[in-house]
Amino acid sequence: MPVLTEADTALHNGNAEPRKALWSRTDPVTLFGAARTTIGADEVIPFFDVLATRFSNCESFTYEVTAAGVSGDLAYVVGIEHTTASVGGADPLPYALRVTTIFRREGGDWKIIHRHGDALPEGDVDMTRAQIARLRNADTAAPDSA
Repeated sequence: MPVLTEADTALHNGNAEPRKALWSRTDPVTLFGAARTTIGADEVIPFFDVLATRFSNCESFTYEVTAAGVSGDLAYVVGIEHTTASVGGADPLPYALRVTTIFRREGGDWKIIHRHGDALPEGDVDMTRAQIARLRNADTAAPDSA
């Protein structure tokens, strides 16, 4: 989890490169993000650059693992991401996403092939929804399909 946490902390500070390095370039690759759904490595990987421009001033990022497992060349991690960061230039605010990440072993390395993230259905969802709205409103490159 340290590599995943470091990559997502970097993303929330405006640097997409560590996250992009963790993702497979071999389809099928899917992103069902809180802000947008993107399908295919040729669409998913570049979207992280767009996403990184929306984030800055990451004050904290932690990943609370709920479950994880491995079977053959596939693995998964399910958990809650707790983030405090600036979205769209606003003041840094805390928010939480429930996230499922699926990995595939490729040439001996684990690469991400799917991520699904959305707001928790309970708790303080207003802050999370406000942050997601900032992501969506800042995304003028393409319409939101999430």
